[in-house]
Amino acid sequence: MKLKILKIIHGYPPNYNAGSEVYSQSICNEMAKQHEIIVFTREENIYEPDFSIRKKIENDNLTLYYVNIPRGKDGYRHQKLDENFAELLHETKPNIAHIGHLNHLSTGIIDELNKQKIPIVFTLHDFWLMCPRGQFLQVNFGNTKFHQLCAFQENRKCAENCYNRYFSGQINDYKRDVEYWTSWVETRMNETKSITEKVDLFVAPSKYLMNRFINDFNIPKSKIIYLDYGFPLHYLRPVSIKKNRIFTFGYIGTHIPAKGLDLLITAFSKISEKAILKIWGRENQYTQYLKKLSLNCQNNVEFVGEYMNHNLAIDVFSNIDCIVVPSIWGENSPLVIHEAQACKIPVITADFGGMAEYVNHNVNGLLFEHRNANDLFEKMKFTLENPILMKQLGNRGYLYSKNGEVPNIQEHCTDLVSIYKQLI
Repeated sequence: MKLKILKIIHGYPPNYNAGSEVYSQSICNEMAKQHEIIVFTREENIYEPDFSIRKKIENDNLTLYYVNIPRGKDGYRHQKLDENFAELLHETKPNIAHIGHLNHLSTGIIDELNKQKIPIVFTLHDFWLMCPRGQFLQVNFGNTKFHQLCAFQENRKCAENCYNRYFSGQINDYKRDVEYWTSWVETRMNETKSITEKVDLFVAPSKYLMNRFINDFNIPKSKIIYLDYGFPLHYLRPVSIKKNRIFTFGYIGTHIPAKGLDLLITAFSKISEKAILKIWGRENQYTQYLKKLSLNCQNNVEFVGEYMNHNLAIDVFSNIDCIVVPSIWGENSPLVIHEAQACKIPVITADFGGMAEYVNHNVNGLLFEHRNANDLFEKMKFTLENPILMKQLGNRGYLYSKNGEVPNIQEHCTDLVSIYKQLI
């Protein structure tokens, strides 16, 4: 049975290359071999009308629709977008909708799908339904202790620690501003909480994330399942590494504060032994400050730029000895950890969230204390002193399969299609 599958995601490669976007592209490319795939995503063109939709045909089985949202920031529901999306549903008539993210889109998409009785699968990539900013990291505008980690969501706390950047700045207005933004957050949270009743099935790529949504967001256990990501293993294979070179640590990912790149560079600056740190990823406004921070390092820090995902093994993993995932938020199931494990590269990551779920200390990598640069330094120093042991840890790969192989994209998509058919 050939299905017409609607994939909804807030960004799509090559415009956006973070984990949820790359994963979405992988499953769309694979499922398009047997099914018709419609992608609804966003672009940011300041010269075109807000919420206009552009169509792009990739091939006979894959069509992309880009909704234009160049000026939206903290908005979460847009009536005009919902109306245009409803028209698109009438035109395309999908059998099933698979949502990856609604940030930068509109929560009203859910209601339009419900109106047209289209079943909904929702993969949870972060905490956006539970936290207005998605990662339980505070903005802390005006506070020297910025990016503090939140243990739970509370409306007034959100107003004072994340939305105070929108306050008037007048002392006499503070109470009014707090009340306004507390009410705004409350309305927003009531909206996202209502989604749990409107979605047929949630999918969590880590048990950590699944349990957070069950315990902290009251998603019924009957409406959420654990299913790890799938990966295109035809290009994620172990590759030969040049011998007798300087030991090289690597980072791949976005250059945003949540990823902890400053933590990594600070830890690396303490290393006196010969070593190199290579940093891959699209440069942005934060990169220049990270480059300045890297001037404090005794060893070379190389900002390598972007890479093509299908060349990941050759262009990235063949040039490093160890990958570091230093995120300061609770990453749920980092793609980079799986990709490194597929290529038998050892991983150093934090003892928190889904990071600690896929890396076991001294089993298939090393864990450092979350957000602790000194402990990360100790683990990197240990790595330099024990390269053979680290290679052995890397060779163990993914712990949840008999052969250390990460889940492949073919079997993963077979599982997804089976889920779709059960809901249709």
